Amino acid sequence: MQLPKNLITTIKVIHEDNDIIVVNKPAYLLSIPDRYNPNIPNLQAFLRNRLPSVLTVHRIDRETSGIICFAKNEAAHRDLSMQFEKHTVRKIYHAIVEGILPEEVAEIDLPIAEIPSKRGVMNINYQTGKPSVSKYRIIEQFKNYAYVEILLKTGRTHQIRVHFQAIGHPLAVDSVYGGKEAFYLSSVKKNYHLKKYEDEKPMTDRITLHAYSLEFIHPTTNETVLYTAPLPKDMSAMLKQLQNYNRF
Repeated sequence: MQLPKNLITTIKVIHEDNDIIVVNKPAYLLSIPDRYNPNIPNLQAFLRNRLPSVLTVHRIDRETSGIICFAKNEAAHRDLSMQFEKHTVRKIYHAIVEGILPEEVAEIDLPIAEIPSKRGVMNINYQTGKPSVSKYRIIEQFKNYAYVEILLKTGRTHQIRVHFQAIGHPLAVDSVYGGKEAFYLSSVKKNYHLKKYEDEKPMTDRITLHAYSLEFIHPTTNETVLYTAPLPKDMSAMLKQLQNYNRF
């Protein structure tokens, strides 16, 4: 996957005050600097160009788009970090997954651990895995895919990707946990034709996962705040084509 040239220009600040800054992160952009190459574009570095005191509270995967929150001072950082540690932050994701889900609303309670021989890759492990709970509801069911909303009750690495792989419904695009590297319109549209010498371009070639909303207690006002980010263009376009060509 190539880094889009205009990636930085697609960063949208959802909310900013004296204590926090909430951003809609575009897909393909790292949340924080890469461990081995800090020069790779990342959201933290972008924000620190104008706000040197920005502190990381949590992060979302590079390919995942959506809501992410940073603190602007030490007090806010401590408060928000504690809320994330205690799992009191309400985190909702939207995803497109494979297949027909067995229940309209369900909870996935399966422990997750890193695979020792595969650094950074997780799986279900009843011996060493940490408790991990995801609750989902179907927003729209298609013949071969489902558009779902997921409430994360814990926040393990790759939790949604691993949980949905484990129940036999991996993300529609996920080369690590699902096996598919891209979504093509030809996979759902009958009699799809290309012009001579033309290669089909994927509608999306990143994991079909979007951090839709964050709800938490503001570290200064103590009020409950909720921030949302609309589905990005690639997933919206994919969803539209499923509505056109993959309904029952």
